[in-house]
Amino acid sequence: MADRIATGETFAIIGARLLAPDGQWLEGHAVVVANGRIAAIMPETALDRAIACHRIAGLLVPGFIDVQVNGGGGVLFNDSADADGIAAIGAAHRRFGTTGFLPTFITDTPERMQRAVDAARAAATAEIPGFLGIHLEGPFLNPARKGIHDAALIRPITDADITVISNLARDLSPRFRVLVTLAPERVPTDALSALADAGVLLSAGHTAASAEDIATARAHGLTGFTHLFNAMPPLAGRDPGPVGAAITDPQAYIGIIADGHHVSSVSLQAAIRAHGPKRVMLVTDAMPPVGIPGDTFSLLGRTITRAGGRLTADDGTLAGSDLDMASAVRNAVSQLGVPVEEALRMAALYPAGFLRLDGELGALRPGHRASFTLLDDDLSVVATWIDGIVEQAA
Repeated sequence: MADRIATGETFAIIGARLLAPDGQWLEGHAVVVANGRIAAIMPETALDRAIACHRIAGLLVPGFIDVQVNGGGGVLFNDSADADGIAAIGAAHRRFGTTGFLPTFITDTPERMQRAVDAARAAATAEIPGFLGIHLEGPFLNPARKGIHDAALIRPITDADITVISNLARDLSPRFRVLVTLAPERVPTDALSALADAGVLLSAGHTAASAEDIATARAHGLTGFTHLFNAMPPLAGRDPGPVGAAITDPQAYIGIIADGHHVSSVSLQAAIRAHGPKRVMLVTDAMPPVGIPGDTFSLLGRTITRAGGRLTADDGTLAGSDLDMASAVRNAVSQLGVPVEEALRMAALYPAGFLRLDGELGALRPGHRASFTLLDDDLSVVATWIDGIVEQAA
């Protein structure tokens, strides 16, 4: 396999089993790439002999898309809110099959949030590999469901916030996205509508919303749920809350952290069976330790300890995860009983749909960007392509 292939070159990848958009596996087929996009998928026997061919072995699948990644490779987006920080996070997660990601900025001061907004513009201009936009997780949350977020920094949304976020979404469109996680019971419906009308994606998280609150927010632009079950009240017989609202809404997108620590596998299995796997997205909620050794790191002034795959503050509060997307896929198969093909779509096709980028990413389809991942039979990452540029996993 060539170490790098120029995006302007036309070439074909042959020899691998290809995951089709319908979940079927194609054998004996080639993926033809031109100018960073998939030009065709055809039987190898039909290839033009003049096309350069690169033979590989394994499973060629759509590149993973992570809509919630706080850090990786020793970098935390809140602390490194610039294009270089975003690039470092992307590079760390690319080793684990992620070819598209939203660096996630958690609740912080308005000044630091503005730096994150500026970083998103800079990353878009610099065309950082895999950068698909920005996720602002907070600060418009419910303090009663703060999780690791600093309650002192959680605040109501203002007109100035709406202007800043809406302008960013308009500036980054159509290629990039802005996602905001918020507590819908604490954000006025006119604010939800203003953000949604500007193209901002809205997700409910760190919330104590009632099912009725969720229904109202859905009518005003809410489309997703951030790390279902976590930082939410549990489903109860007379109070279904956000969990009940999510799993009974087949049109909603649901993010889950399948690391075996954030949520019981039984609860995740129940949610997937109630909702159906379509529109259920694997996310990492990853923190700086992913991809590097080390037992501790600092998160907004608090020491976080890594032990046994868990990241916790001194009071036991979970502080993001030590998860990567390839591990999330394997866990979905081994712990949740999800078929391999469905787990792979939960890592690519459904996140692309949530981001409204499924006309560009998430499937091996002619016309799509040539961003895909090569796996071995154990679902470990061998190589990735982003817009036709290949990089072998370390």
